[in-house]
Amino acid sequence: MRNLRSIRNDTLPIENISAIAYDLDDIVFSLGPTSDNPTITLKRLHGASPELTDAETITSWDVDPSDEVLDLHCFPDIRTISLVLAAGDIVTVRQEPLPGEDQIEIVGSVDAGIAAVAWSPDEELVAIVTKADTVLLMTRDFEPTASIALSPDDVRVSSHVSVGWGKKETQFKGRGAAKALRDPTMPEHVDEGSLSVLDDGKASLSWRGDGQYFAMNSILDANPRRRVVRVYTRDGVLESVSEPVNGLETGLSWKPSGQIIAGVQRTGEGLQIVFFERNGLRHGEFDLRLSKDEAERIGGSIRLSWNTDSSVLAVTLADRVQLWTTGNYHWYLKQELRLGDNGHPHMSWHSERPLKAIMSNRRQLRVLEYEFAVARGSVISPNDQGLVAVIDGKRLLMTPLRIANVPPPMAFDVVELPGSANGVSFNQTGTEITATHCTGEITTWSFDYSTKPIKRASLLERTESGERPCSDQLVLESPALGEVSLSSNGILTITGAQGLRIPGVTSYIVTPLHLIYTTSNHLLKFVHLGEASTLDIPLDEPEKDERCRNVERGAKIVTVMPSAYSLVLQMPRGNLETIYPRALVLAGVRQSINDRDYKKAFLICRAHRVDMNILHDHSPEQFMRDVALFLKQVKKVEYADLFLSSLSDEDVAQTMYKETLSLGPEQVLLNGHGGLSESLPVVGNKINRVCEAFLRELGLRSGSLQNIITAHVCKSPADLEAGLQLVSDLRKQQKQDELEAAVDHICFLADVNQLYETALGLYDLDVTLLVAQQSQKDPREYLPYLQGLHDMQPLRQKHAIDNDLKRYRKALSHLHAMDEFEELKTYMEKHELYSPAIDMYRYDNARLSELMRLFADFLSSRNRYKESGIAYEYVNDYKSASEAYRAAGSWQESLATAALVPVTDDELFGLATEIADSLEEVKDYPAAATIYVDYLDDLQGAVKLLCKGYQFAEATRLVALRRKPELLLSVIDPGLIEASAAMTEMLSEMRSQLKAQIPRLQELRLKKEQDPLAFVDGADGGDVDIPDNLSIAPTDASTTGTFMTRYTNRSDGTLATDATRKTHKNRRREERKRARGKKGTVYEEEYLVNSIARLVERLNAVSEDVSRLIEGLMRRAMRERALAVDTAMQEVTEICRSSLDEVFVAAGVPQKDGDDQGTRPWGGQGVLWESLVTAEARRDAPVIKTVERLSLLV
Repeated sequence: MRNLRSIRNDTLPIENISAIAYDLDDIVFSLGPTSDNPTITLKRLHGASPELTDAETITSWDVDPSDEVLDLHCFPDIRTISLVLAAGDIVTVRQEPLPGEDQIEIVGSVDAGIAAVAWSPDEELVAIVTKADTVLLMTRDFEPTASIALSPDDVRVSSHVSVGWGKKETQFKGRGAAKALRDPTMPEHVDEGSLSVLDDGKASLSWRGDGQYFAMNSILDANPRRRVVRVYTRDGVLESVSEPVNGLETGLSWKPSGQIIAGVQRTGEGLQIVFFERNGLRHGEFDLRLSKDEAERIGGSIRLSWNTDSSVLAVTLADRVQLWTTGNYHWYLKQELRLGDNGHPHMSWHSERPLKAIMSNRRQLRVLEYEFAVARGSVISPNDQGLVAVIDGKRLLMTPLRIANVPPPMAFDVVELPGSANGVSFNQTGTEITATHCTGEITTWSFDYSTKPIKRASLLERTESGERPCSDQLVLESPALGEVSLSSNGILTITGAQGLRIPGVTSYIVTPLHLIYTTSNHLLKFVHLGEASTLDIPLDEPEKDERCRNVERGAKIVTVMPSAYSLVLQMPRGNLETIYPRALVLAGVRQSINDRDYKKAFLICRAHRVDMNILHDHSPEQFMRDVALFLKQVKKVEYADLFLSSLSDEDVAQTMYKETLSLGPEQVLLNGHGGLSESLPVVGNKINRVCEAFLRELGLRSGSLQNIITAHVCKSPADLEAGLQLVSDLRKQQKQDELEAAVDHICFLADVNQLYETALGLYDLDVTLLVAQQSQKDPREYLPYLQGLHDMQPLRQKHAIDNDLKRYRKALSHLHAMDEFEELKTYMEKHELYSPAIDMYRYDNARLSELMRLFADFLSSRNRYKESGIAYEYVNDYKSASEAYRAAGSWQESLATAALVPVTDDELFGLATEIADSLEEVKDYPAAATIYVDYLDDLQGAVKLLCKGYQFAEATRLVALRRKPELLLSVIDPGLIEASAAMTEMLSEMRSQLKAQIPRLQELRLKKEQDPLAFVDGADGGDVDIPDNLSIAPTDASTTGTFMTRYTNRSDGTLATDATRKTHKNRRREERKRARGKKGTVYEEEYLVNSIARLVERLNAVSEDVSRLIEGLMRRAMRERALAVDTAMQEVTEICRSSLDEVFVAAGVPQKDGDDQGTRPWGGQGVLWESLVTAEARRDAPVIKTVERLSLLV
């Protein structure tokens, strides 16, 4: 769908040009020799702005006037120019000769003369065909590498066998042709290779793009004589010879991509370009579309030339040059340049810029540059018909892609032009097209494809050259863009956006709202155009951003139709694909919502599978105000149902359809409009709010029963009861037709089994029967069941229904209403409904007590003893309450209720003794001491218990209160001595543990810092306990990330290997090793840190005991013991405090979420992974409680 648009066409009048060539961007050409002037003159034109007056002469010399320049080639790297003359001389011209060097040097000569010459693409070899039927291969220094003699026996190299691909004989012609089947490898007509009557007898050469092969076209000196194409390797070895082709002529050019070799064939009807494969077989052709007279008049000595990227084939005729391109196996004539009858033209392509070329004849030099561009119509609504025009010589192929997506080479309308077109353009309204012809003539054609019936193109105006300009681009102006241009190397330059340059662009198009372009990464991107001075270029995130989406490799933009939300792409093979990008579709939806055209927005969402929630979420407050307008515009019941059933609580305007248009600071997008608006209170979730709004509006309309049911069912959770109540009302009103429709609809929307249960819960058996008939239930099951319910009394019926629906509380209430107390008790115990039953009989004390006792028994059976004791005490069952309290460990309540039974003093004494013993076992010494004092009258035992609990102050108080000072010496002092000894021993053990573990931890971390992998493999190297499922074999492979990645599952092993390692057995074994933390293992560091943390916790736990112990010792004049305990406590505290930062802050950098550690492995490796991660991560140091020292000890 792309045409060649001329962006440069400079003509310089220069006489007697004999050869042309590029020297980088400069143009070098030779003048002469002629019959009147034997001088060859070399001149240079600078490529930036060539002017005839700026041409500088390089050098000149005299030759034979009858001689001819066959080839002119420049070597920019060594600043030399090579000329090959037909008489046989090979001349080198040095542009910057060194002292002692000649500027002009004849480096070689072929006595027999030279017929053709061609340099390899890498400029390292030159192939020369002599007039003595030999081929010479030379280096760039013209040192011979091969000399090949041409022989008639060369044709024996290739034995061609055609299998008939694409031939008429191999095509299916129906059953009737079965009898006429023949061998497709034997064509009906076999060419003999006869020479053309206009053959010039010359030879030609062409290299493949990679320089590994070259082809030579010459006449084979055999009987009969015929022209063949020989293919040689770079070393001069004959690879193949072409099959015989009648009328084959001199022209030859090997496609740089290496696929085919182009040649010229003259037939009885005209001329055509034929293609050969490297093996010499034919590979298609196309007609040059010349009449027989034109073929004879201008078709002699045709020359062929591919551009560097193989996209354009130049065909040089006697008075013109044609530029051909191909797509979808069709050849298009894109440009025809007329040069007049001033000698056969020469054509030379630029070696780096594919669409830049120079051409010349005896009278002029032309500098040409083209670009591929699509001739498209307007992209502004309402004229965005997707008009595209394709130039194909005298045929103009026009297609309105919005009406008919006709794939090329076909077209919706074919216009026969009076001459070959070089450029076309549409007007703004898309009803006229102007064509510029190769002769300079301009024609205007009128058409209208938007009407019915359509108006096909007809000639409107025909003007002579120069009276009307023609451009194939309609220019859109945007303050954010300015001028937009795409360079040949894929850089999109936007002058208006502060000189923005976007690399890797392959095609682009501008609409009033978007800049759209494709990239070399096969992405289609949209850039919003607004009033903002900067453009927001989307990232390569097609999964997240609506402005970016994936396209097929090599796809390019043909045109866009914003009002149809479609964009047409052309694939590399030529076929068209119409897509509907989310950016265009959502822009249309948002604009329609802003315009309050809800029907249009709804239809867009429906057609393009856009989530209907955007109709509300884009502008929630506006939509809630416009519910009535929405229903009025949408009208159709099924459309409203579709919208309601699509509702979800997700705000799609903030998730999948998040607005990507960046507005200015004063253009806040709120509720779909710029500016501020009043906020409305948001009540409930979105689904229910919208459904309630619809119900309010639908209630005012007639004929909206189906929508009302849908609104009820679509709530979250579904309000099935309200929907079924509507059905019940219809049944009562005897509206049979509406009833059936309502039942069908509600059964379609909701689960019929759930509807059946809901209908039962309404106690409406008729509606339940209607719903059951729509389900898959067996009538033999539900009919007897419903009949049984129908025969029951109303309350019994409701109880049975609620029981079947497992609504046990309601079923219990029905039993209460029927005053079935015994049945209620049984039902309560069965379904554990004690609290509801008690609440029902809260004013009936007799029955309440009976229910409360049952509840107490139930609580006791479930080991909820405290609550059971309270329930027993509620009904004055103190004995059971005392037992329950005792089981719950509530000793105060147990002793109190036991005294209320009442019990004897001995029984109470025994109970108190048992409770005190149990409290002493759990080390609740203060509580046990209280029982000893209050119930057992054992002061000495109470004091001993208080001493065990470090409650020395309370023990002393009791001794003084009871006037028993002798107990100070006999009980309290021994208790202090025993406690101080135990505490001193414990603190000494803590100090020893810290002095052993902290240096070991320092040693491990030093090794880890010096060599992390050696540390993980084994800290001590000797008795190492490495996990069984890990390999410790050394490796020289480099690793990335942390050393933990060595023990993760990121390997390329087989699934069976990974599965073997990830066993449950290995995991348990590793967990045991981790818990032990054996010395020398990878788990030792973690074990030491955890051990020190536990020690700090123990130290904090005994700090208050230490304080009370020291105070008790000082009160009893035991200063030395108090000082020993205090000193031990201070030492341990100081060691812990000084080592906290070192122990609990890892040496490594803390890892973040989502780094290269990956996910947790399975099995034993997972346990190790957790250990290493724990060691690497920072751990908060525990807080050490401060023990205030007595000033008496300082």
